[in-house]
Amino acid sequence: MEILFLCTAALLAGVMNGVAGGGGLIVFPALLLVGVEPIHANATSTAALWFGTVASSIAYRRELSTKRQELFLLSSTSVVGGILGSYLLLHTSSKNFTALIPYLMLVATLLFAVNRPVMKWLKGSSNLKSIRLPIIVIMLLQLVIATYGGYFGGGAGILMLAVLNIMGIENIHKMNAFKSWLATCINAVAIAYFIFADKIVWFEAILMAIAAVIGGYASADIARKLPPSLVQYFITGVGLSMTVYFFMNK
Repeated sequence: MEILFLCTAALLAGVMNGVAGGGGLIVFPALLLVGVEPIHANATSTAALWFGTVASSIAYRRELSTKRQELFLLSSTSVVGGILGSYLLLHTSSKNFTALIPYLMLVATLLFAVNRPVMKWLKGSSNLKSIRLPIIVIMLLQLVIATYGGYFGGGAGILMLAVLNIMGIENIHKMNAFKSWLATCINAVAIAYFIFADKIVWFEAILMAIAAVIGGYASADIARKLPPSLVQYFITGVGLSMTVYFFMNK
């Protein structure tokens, strides 16, 4: 029953990531609910859902052919941040990380909840077009986001989109391409660190990865039929429910 529950959660997460994102808000709590230790659950969730960002990066390879110098610099920064974040996670005691879970879930859920309004803002307004920060500042911002991504990661995507827009990328497809690739870099080094530290529960990770890939593939058809706003409300509701649950059980 636990395997069925986890595979269902991963299948749903794969669909959600393909339609609106936020799959981590489904998979991470699911692992906790079946008794996986918090740090192991975070590492396993990262590993299970990583394949989705790889697939997205491959699909966006054409958009990644622009701004190669900036992409290289941000990729390098993302690798460093991913290492720092995973290092901090693995040097946080299980007790302290458990105490942080409600707050991390709350931050991730709130960031996901504002995803669609921010995306519309980035698409249709010129609020940030006059802001052009030096690349070194952009790299520092990305380092902070990547460190958070390596530590927990929920909601990091929306932060990266805002930074990429400030960098001067106005096409939403290019922003999504860069975001997917940078997330792939962050999680790749985090997973490598988690493997070295033996924090990934492999049986569950492999089963959930397969389910997530199936869900991601199916999401193309579902996305045509299901309003993204409805999906976002559902994931936000799940995230808030899990946040309340974890606060009540601190």
